Amino acid sequence: MYGDNFSSMGIGMWFFWIVFIVIIVVIVKAVTTSGTQRPSKESPMEILKSRYARGDIDDKEFQRRKSELEK
Repeated sequence: MYGDNFSSMGIGMWFFWIVFIVIIVVIVKAVTTSGTQRPSKESPMEILKSRYARGDIDDKEFQRRKSELEK
């Protein structure tokens, strides 16, 4: 009788840890992907202007891409 009670407690502990780990993985995945996969609300022109302001692209590249966006 003692053995049956002990084994059911062991199964309960395994179940607890599996559920706990799954919850932690889901939370970590939600937190890490929420910041990187948000759809941008900026227009393409605003993105281009911010890249130019940061210095990611030069004047020539900015003008070329700007003319493409204005077509």
